[in-house]
Amino acid sequence: MVAGAAAGDAVARAKRLPKLRVGLHVVLIEAAPMLPPEQLPDLVDGSGRFRTDMARLGFDIFARRAARQQLAAEVEAQFKAYAATGLPLDHVNAHKHFHLHPTIAGTIIAIGRSFGMTALRVPVEPRAVIAQVERAPVGLSWVTGPYAALLGHAARRAGLKTPDAVFGLAWSGAMTEPRIAGVLQRLPDGLSELYTHPGTAGGFPGHAPGYRYADELAALTSPEVIAAAKRGDIALGGYGDF
Repeated sequence: MVAGAAAGDAVARAKRLPKLRVGLHVVLIEAAPMLPPEQLPDLVDGSGRFRTDMARLGFDIFARRAARQQLAAEVEAQFKAYAATGLPLDHVNAHKHFHLHPTIAGTIIAIGRSFGMTALRVPVEPRAVIAQVERAPVGLSWVTGPYAALLGHAARRAGLKTPDAVFGLAWSGAMTEPRIAGVLQRLPDGLSELYTHPGTAGGFPGHAPGYRYADELAALTSPEVIAAAKRGDIALGGYGDF
């Protein structure tokens, strides 16, 4: 989140960890934009932050030329800001998977390729694997599934790497130790991405109510999860490593 208040600190930490694979998290909802808000009148609210009415915003981006032009300008600004950090661009995704929106996806792919983007998250989570670990709510997968399929097709047509599976959707904000270990023990063949939201505590500006940040951090550092991740048939790394 290159426009986030802690972006500078995050970049400094990443540069001290050369093996860390870092990507751009494109933000177009519920946060501060990279460009001045007055340049994005159709995308921001009265406070100068991106709008929170995701469905209506998505419709405006689809239907209004001015909104699409502002979208392209903001996406380009975020890629430029990332490039200015000097960090290699391992992958790209979007806040709240907003890149499932076909117009946003097309914009990110078109602009991202000019900045060296080679990999894009396509959020498709194998329900069969999740069910083997723990029964989880279906959520909106029945709605997002067709859009994810379109996104995957567009990304691969553009020559981008995409994951075969993504884990973190059904239990977003609650990727606990048993869940992560269970997934690692049942990984399907191919390239899998596992994402979490680790932190020492919630309550910070922009936090998601109900997210178990500390539990996710504890899960990632637990001996059981570390042992599962070091299993002989699992190769760890970022998209650029495969």
